Amino acid sequence: MKASEKRNRKRPDGPDKVTGRLNYLTDLHFPNMLYGKIKRSAYPHARILSIYTEEAEQLPGVRAVVTFKDVPGLNAFGIVTPDQPVLCEDTVRYVGDAVAAVAADTKEIAEHACSLIAVEYDPLPVVDDPAKALDAGTPQLHPDGNLLHKAHFYKGDVDDAFYKCTEIIEETYQVPRQMHTYMETEGGVIVPEPDGTLTVYVGTQHGYKDRFQLSRILNLQEEKIRIVSSPMGGSFGGKDELNIQPYGALLALASGRPVKIHQTRQESVISGLKRHPMRITMKTGVAADGKIIAHRVDILADTGAYSTLGPAILEFAVEHSTGPYVIPNVKTEGVSVFTNNGVAGEFRGFGGNQVTFALEGQMDRLADRLDVDPLEFRRLNLRKRDEIGPIGQRIAPTDGAYQVLQSIKDHRQLKIKEENEMPDKWKVRGIGTAITMHGGGLGYGRLDPAGGRLCLKENGKIEAAFGFEEAGQGILGVIETIVTEELGCSVSDLSVVIGDTSLVPSSGSTTASRGTSMVWHALQKMNKPFRKLLIEKGEALTGVEAHRLQTGKIGLFVTADDGEEIPIITYEELAQQSTEEEMTISTNFDFPTTPDPIDSGHFLYTFGAVLAQVEVDLLTGKVKVIDLDQAIAAGPVVNYLGYKGQIEGGGVMSLGYTLLEDALMSEGEYMTQNLDAYLIPGIGDVPFTMKVEAIETLQEDDSYGPRGVGEIGSVAVAPAIAKAIQEAVGYWVRSLPVSSEEVLAEVSKRRVNPWTKAMQ
Repeated sequence: MKASEKRNRKRPDGPDKVTGRLNYLTDLHFPNMLYGKIKRSAYPHARILSIYTEEAEQLPGVRAVVTFKDVPGLNAFGIVTPDQPVLCEDTVRYVGDAVAAVAADTKEIAEHACSLIAVEYDPLPVVDDPAKALDAGTPQLHPDGNLLHKAHFYKGDVDDAFYKCTEIIEETYQVPRQMHTYMETEGGVIVPEPDGTLTVYVGTQHGYKDRFQLSRILNLQEEKIRIVSSPMGGSFGGKDELNIQPYGALLALASGRPVKIHQTRQESVISGLKRHPMRITMKTGVAADGKIIAHRVDILADTGAYSTLGPAILEFAVEHSTGPYVIPNVKTEGVSVFTNNGVAGEFRGFGGNQVTFALEGQMDRLADRLDVDPLEFRRLNLRKRDEIGPIGQRIAPTDGAYQVLQSIKDHRQLKIKEENEMPDKWKVRGIGTAITMHGGGLGYGRLDPAGGRLCLKENGKIEAAFGFEEAGQGILGVIETIVTEELGCSVSDLSVVIGDTSLVPSSGSTTASRGTSMVWHALQKMNKPFRKLLIEKGEALTGVEAHRLQTGKIGLFVTADDGEEIPIITYEELAQQSTEEEMTISTNFDFPTTPDPIDSGHFLYTFGAVLAQVEVDLLTGKVKVIDLDQAIAAGPVVNYLGYKGQIEGGGVMSLGYTLLEDALMSEGEYMTQNLDAYLIPGIGDVPFTMKVEAIETLQEDDSYGPRGVGEIGSVAVAPAIAKAIQEAVGYWVRSLPVSSEEVLAEVSKRRVNPWTKAMQ
């Protein structure tokens, strides 16, 4: 197969997914299987006075009812800080809190049984405004108060630098709570095995971390818990934390039977993670030469009722608050607070989307104030190849920022030349651009292990085993492509095993755009020793000198003088005269980190630039994105179809974040509990064109290979759209999602003339 064909290989799970043949974990069915339901809080904040389960337990068809009394181990979970009760004992802190769970013969019986569980509450004051969470007199939601985390970065003397500025822009930006809206909501089946072990068939992004958390809750050895986590529907960060697993496990152990729990959309909305809403105030100043010399940032994040990864997300936002720009004086302070709102946590972009919207908004406002081209203003302040990272840490040298800026500038020039007169006099168009950088991996000071295994199996297949999950991102295609390229074998020679803690080594989380990178690094470490095993065994069995043997399709071959490849021995024949143990190579290592001990600082960055062209309806204020082009610098492309899909998908998700989506809450209650009221982009909202330019060049001495692109395509879309709106009608967007009413008000105020498309 040619290299170009490998790079454009179709996803191995694609046909079964698009035809509906693939069984997801929520499709599984087992003999004697029960159905579970979770009873959640009736209030966003209340004391629990009593829980009565007797009537539910007596309902025919009910096989198990559990409350906090039935948790044998730690009654709490949280991927870093276990502060969320599995089943609440004395207090509920948000509407997603669980107070009981039921397993019954049918879903209908389980639902009815939940309604029969009587919980007596004493409602408490609701903390729903993050700005007031730290005020004196505000109810304290946790023993240590309402402050979850503080993070900061200081550099130079900001106050003195502002005195030297010739222009200063200060603005406050507001970004919303966003739902992941994966099609397959949280769910799966938990099976108690005859030998006393437990098999958990539930989608997650970190099987080994789930196993660890469940072992604490169930007071069960980790080795007795098997997590099968692939295939599952989308996640985008939302299934990184435990969701239904503890309840299904408790019910399965209590009933002795398999238990399926599959949340409805409403249940998912109420209990699932969301993107952090943030209020970000930035004050940015430039000197007479146009260089940014002072930057002050204040971030307030609403993490909701429990921690999950809120501290790490805040730290990521702080780290990326200066983006790809060199600013000598910086003061960034971030605070994440507890409220009685829905829990906010892991989400594609991990805090980068929020702070980039604000940062790029500052860049455009400053360029406008200075009356210079926005991209040229960015170029003037852009980091160079060997600049240190955003928080003073050494990073892998890269020209990625310049490369994507130049690429998107060229795209803009072409777009301007292509632009035709609008056929509709009541519509106007505008073009906006934005750039960003995004750190991969978990960052310095955090456990970020990886690993993999290659093995020649008894059936002659080369097994590639990794502890990653397939969540729709295409990791199976990545593994196939890298392994076949490195070993020269064909897809038919290969067996890929992922997402099963009983079969795969721990490879770390399927998060932080790290999967592709870690597979590549693992193969660099395993390729040569595994080839050596195969070739030495081939030499021993055939007598052909090792230096002449090569690995290829079907087995080992030698190359004749005329270039013909002569088969020597098949992988199946090798396997028949070997043991799996002697034909196995494994590796364990950590994601590359900066050599500087700076907490949370990243080392490998991807860079992205976005061009958005919008069409604004002057009669309604409605904004439609008609072009969304992206240039991405992430090193060599492993599979272009998968790469392009990630960037386009991230772009459309961020389009929804910019124009449509807001999981509104009032007094701790979700105002939108289903997709009939929560708007996400449909096919009619997808731009006419979405061009993706992959910039693959790395520095000559760069040995870190391809970077992941699972998040970068979503990060800079919002500010590009916002600038395009400003170019079209003069309205500076401060809050997301963009309000059509506010756009229309600006149009009316500025009296946009539909005949000339010019501001009056």
